Amino acid sequence: MAGQQKRPTGTPASERDLRRQGRKTMARLLDAGMTVLNDRGYHAARVDDIVRAADASHGTFYLYFANKEDLVRALAEECAGEMTELAGSLGRVEPGPEGYERLRSWLERFHEVYARYGAVIRAWVENQSTDSELRRLGASAFGDMAARLVTQLEESGYESVDAEMGAAALLAMVERMNYFMLQPGTDWDEAVVLDTLAMLTHRGFFAGQGSGSRIRLGQR
Repeated sequence: MAGQQKRPTGTPASERDLRRQGRKTMARLLDAGMTVLNDRGYHAARVDDIVRAADASHGTFYLYFANKEDLVRALAEECAGEMTELAGSLGRVEPGPEGYERLRSWLERFHEVYARYGAVIRAWVENQSTDSELRRLGASAFGDMAARLVTQLEESGYESVDAEMGAAALLAMVERMNYFMLQPGTDWDEAVVLDTLAMLTHRGFFAGQGSGSRIRLGQR
């Protein structure tokens, strides 16, 4: 119709009223996109790879996303939401066994988020993208996480170094350990890695004693 504005191809999901089938198709593309990004990396991933993994056509892809960056932005929004929720879920970490178990449970949830969104998180941490919105989402997500860790360190009486510096060091260690754990060819037992990481962070940052009287890494 004359004068009616045509909806642009690839309008992000947040601006579209998708029907049930449309939501399922978009979810399939996002899952395929995340798989391809994790397998090939941010720069090497192509739309061709994504549509092949999703068993979809290029035409279908461009109904939902303007380009690869548009899809990555949608995944980054999901990841930022998960990380913000994760940041808020960390309760007070006491020096005893309860604090250790709370911290280990939190680290396990961090690993679950990283296992799905690793390529997006690496794009943030390693400045792989010049997309301003992607950078903003990363800064916001990691900012929320760091702020929560600062609060926990201050409440635990952490006095060795500045709490903000301590939170940055803790977050960097947790992120890199997850990065190495998920590298192809790395034959690390997940439970052992999480036990080790929990013990090191609990002792080093929260004046804890690891798992108390039962430091039996990986033997749960």
